[in-house]
Amino acid sequence: MRGMIVDNCVNLGFGQGFLRMMLEEGAEVVAEEELAAAPAGEIELSLDSPLGKKLEDFSGCRSASILASDITRPAPTHLLLPPLVRRLKSLGIDDLRIVFGLGTHRRMTEEEVRRLLKGCIRIPHMQHDLRKCTLLGETSRGTPVEINQTVASSDLIIATGNIEYHYYAGYSGGAKAVLPGISSERSVIRNHELMRDPRSATGRLDSPVRLDMEDAAKVAGLDFILNVVLNGRNEIVQAVAGDYIHAHRKGAATVDRMYRRQVKPAEIVVTCAGGRPKDLNLFQAQKALDNAKNAAVPGGSIILVAECCEGLGHPVFERWAREAGSAEQCWDRFGREYEFGGHKAAFLAKESLEHHLILVSALPSERAKMCFFTAARTLPEALGLAWARQGRDARMIVMPHGNLTLAVAE
Repeated sequence: MRGMIVDNCVNLGFGQGFLRMMLEEGAEVVAEEELAAAPAGEIELSLDSPLGKKLEDFSGCRSASILASDITRPAPTHLLLPPLVRRLKSLGIDDLRIVFGLGTHRRMTEEEVRRLLKGCIRIPHMQHDLRKCTLLGETSRGTPVEINQTVASSDLIIATGNIEYHYYAGYSGGAKAVLPGISSERSVIRNHELMRDPRSATGRLDSPVRLDMEDAAKVAGLDFILNVVLNGRNEIVQAVAGDYIHAHRKGAATVDRMYRRQVKPAEIVVTCAGGRPKDLNLFQAQKALDNAKNAAVPGGSIILVAECCEGLGHPVFERWAREAGSAEQCWDRFGREYEFGGHKAAFLAKESLEHHLILVSALPSERAKMCFFTAARTLPEALGLAWARQGRDARMIVMPHGNLTLAVAE
C-alpha cells in the first residue's frame, strides 16, 4: 500500500515535497490497494476476448475513426494504438484517422501531440474542432448529439482512453470519448447541466451525466472501445475492449477494487491531493475533497492538504467564488444557471454548508476564505482548528492519496 506508515507517521504530498503527519491514537488511515502492472500483451488479450462484438465483425468497413484522449488525461495512447491499428489493417480497413477528443479544452501544441503519439506519429491524426460538428439526433434527456463531422462520416467509430473516477460522470472512459470528447459546445453544455443532479457523483454508474453520455454514444454510433485501467504509477493493470457499456463496466469494477473504500464516518478527515501536479491549483485539488466528503459525519471537519502554487486554476471558478456573497448564494446560483468552471465554486460552497472545510495551502488566506475554506498555514494549525471545533477526542480518518481513494460511508 502506498502511503506506508513509518514510526506512526504518514507523509502527505505537498507540492514537490510532503508534510509529515504524526498519527493520533485511534486515527484510521484509508488508502488504495493498487494492483500490479499487467503482463505484456494485456492490450492484445483484451482485443482477443472483447465483451460484445469483435473487431472482426466490422471487416466490411472501409474507414475508421479512432477517438483518443488529449494531453489532460493519462491514457497511454501510444500503447493502445499499435495493436488496434494492426488489427484494423489486417481486416482491410486502411482509411484510418486518429481524432483527439478535446471536448471544450484548448488545442494541443504539436509537441503535445508528438508526446501522446510517440512512435505512432505517422498515423493520420487531427484535433476535434467544436465548430465542425453535425447534428445526428438527441438523447432521451434532450441533449443534442452534435459530433465531429469527420467521425460522423466514418464507417467505424472506436474510442480509446482510460477509466478512473470522475466527480460528476461517475467514471471516465467509455462513452465519454464521444460526449464531451468530439461533441459541440452546445451538446457539452446541455450534458454538463445534468451535474446539478445529486446522483451525478464520483463512482456512480447511474450518474445522469454518464447515462446521457451513453445515450449520445448510441445515437452517434460508437461501435467499439479499447480502454485501460491504470494504477498510481500509470501502469496498465487491465485492458478492456468491446461494447462501450459492458466493457466499461468491467473496467469500472477494477477501479472500485483498487480505490473504493468503505468507512465509518469520522468527526475529522484529513485528505491530500497527492502533491504536484495534482495540487498545482485548487480547481484540480478539489477532487481529493470530493472523494473524502463521505468519510466525514455531517458537521464534521475536513482538512484538504494541497499547495495550490498556481492559485485557483480557472477564471470562471475564481469569478463565481468572488461574486458569491455567501455559500448559500453560490449554490443557489448553480441551480439557476450553468457555466463550466462555476460548478467547482458551487460544489465547494455546498460542501462548506455540510462540513467545516480547512485548507492547508500556499494560497493567501483571503483567497481560501473566498472559496469557502478556513485557511491554515500549517498542518498542526489545521488540526488545532479541527479539534477546537470537534473536541480533542474526535475520531479521525486520514486519506494520504485522496485524489485516488474514494471513501464510501458504511
